[in-house]
Amino acid sequence: MNKVVIFGSTGMTGLCAVEAAVKKGLNVRAFVRDPAKLPENLKSSVEVVQGDVLSYNDVLNAIKGVNGVVVVLGTRNDLKPTTALSEGMKNIIKAMKEANVEVVSVCLSAFLFYEPEKVPPMFKDLNADHQRQFDALKESSLKYIAILPPHIADQPGSDYEVKHDASPGRAISKYDLGRFLVDSLSQPEHYGKVCGICTKH
Repeated sequence: MNKVVIFGSTGMTGLCAVEAAVKKGLNVRAFVRDPAKLPENLKSSVEVVQGDVLSYNDVLNAIKGVNGVVVVLGTRNDLKPTTALSEGMKNIIKAMKEANVEVVSVCLSAFLFYEPEKVPPMFKDLNADHQRQFDALKESSLKYIAILPPHIADQPGSDYEVKHDASPGRAISKYDLGRFLVDSLSQPEHYGKVCGICTKH
C-alpha cells in the first residue's frame, strides 16, 4: 500500500486520516470539494484533487492509479435526510472496480450496531443513509473495512482497541480513528469485517 486517496479529506476525521497517511510516508491524494479547507501545512504534502463525490468522472479520476481508498464522507452537522453518502459510496465502488482497486476503509457510525428503533430520533435519517452506504459495501465484493466509531472525540491520540462486529466502548479520538482508517488498509485481518473501535482505558 503506497498510494491512497482520501474522500472527505477536510472533515474533522478526514484531516486526521490525511495527516496519518502523510506521517506513514504514503503518497496521498486528498479529494476535496473546496481546496481552501485543506490546511496549508498539508497542501504541500499531498496531491489535491478537487471534485464532487456525486460526479462519477471526478471520483474515477481520483481513484485511478492508487492502491487504497479511505472514505470519511460526512454531512458536517447537517442531520437532514440525505442520499449523498450512499450515492457517493456507489460511485466510489464503481470507480474502484473500473480502476482495479480492491481495498477500501469506510467510516460509518456505531448506530449501525443498534436495532433501528434504538437509534436516537435526531440521527435516524442520517443513519439510514449510513445503512445504505454499508449495504452497498457488503454487496461490492471489495476488500472493505467498515469502521463504526462511537463518539468521535477532539482529544489527543492514545492506544485504541478494535473489535469485530461489536462496539468496544463509548469514544474514540479523531486522531486514532484517522490512523486506523489508514492502517487497516494494509491489515488483511480486517478485510470484509465490521470494526468497532474505542480508546483503551
